[in-house]
Amino acid sequence: MARPDPLEVLLAEYDTWLTVERGLAVNSLTAYRRDLRRYAGYLRAHGVTDPSTVDEGTVAAYVEALKSARDDDGRPKYAPSTIARAVVSVRSFHRFCVDEGAVVGDPSEEIGAPRVPQGIPKALTEPEVEALLGAVEGDSPRALRDRAILELLYATGMRISELVGLDLGDLDLVDGLVRVMGKGSKERVVPVGRTARRVVEAYLGKGRPELVRPRATTRADADAIFLNARGGRLTRQSCWKIVGAAGARVELAGKLSPHVLRHSCATHMLDHGADIRVVQELLGHASLSTTQVYTKVSPDRLRAVYEAAHPRARTQRRAS
Repeated sequence: MARPDPLEVLLAEYDTWLTVERGLAVNSLTAYRRDLRRYAGYLRAHGVTDPSTVDEGTVAAYVEALKSARDDDGRPKYAPSTIARAVVSVRSFHRFCVDEGAVVGDPSEEIGAPRVPQGIPKALTEPEVEALLGAVEGDSPRALRDRAILELLYATGMRISELVGLDLGDLDLVDGLVRVMGKGSKERVVPVGRTARRVVEAYLGKGRPELVRPRATTRADADAIFLNARGGRLTRQSCWKIVGAAGARVELAGKLSPHVLRHSCATHMLDHGADIRVVQELLGHASLSTTQVYTKVSPDRLRAVYEAAHPRARTQRRAS
């Protein structure tokens, strides 16, 4: 049996470090692994099997290869955001190699990632959110569940992946609080409004018991708040389909994205005067700059604040 080469060994050690030391969330870990599989494939295709032989030119050529890659229709294969994330993964791997003493220098240190245009989240208007939240009708177990999902996403601003990871013990309907496990296993406690509490309570009382399948439910799924028709924990993909289906019923399909209710929650809170640091805590953003993008969403809010605050904004000219 052939012995693993240095590249394979260090990639395996790095993977363990990401999992154990950094405690990355599953989605982040999957992204790092995908990026580094692609990078390792490039290195091997160019005869590189030892990270100590990688120089700045090798890393720069890899980034250029990503930029120039095209699909069958001749369009760029990788978006700037994908390439930027790939550069982050490569840099992190090479820094790890240096820290572990496996190599002397970091060949990726001076490599720049492509600039990613800052996208402004496209939140729904408040009437559009009302229409979306009212799109699910009926009192079947699935209807009760789907309404609870929509209300809780908008009420808390949590990610879909965070919502499907909720267990019964994470929810306190008496005090209106939910414990959310965010990126990097960072825990936060988020308030739940009265309307969402009422809808979730109806689902837990009448809907969820009908979805429980004791023989089919694994120990990991037994306490999940949101269940599928087989009694297992609802997946992120299935949850997004539920949101998408509700949007299609009220002609919002073209305006939806997996984060649309999260974006809308943040935008509407800021529009109604919430402090940006409170919104940062609510969303679980590590950096305030991440939350600040929502302050650019509403020109109407900007104008209203300006006109209310500036002493000459509404001053009428005197007749001459």
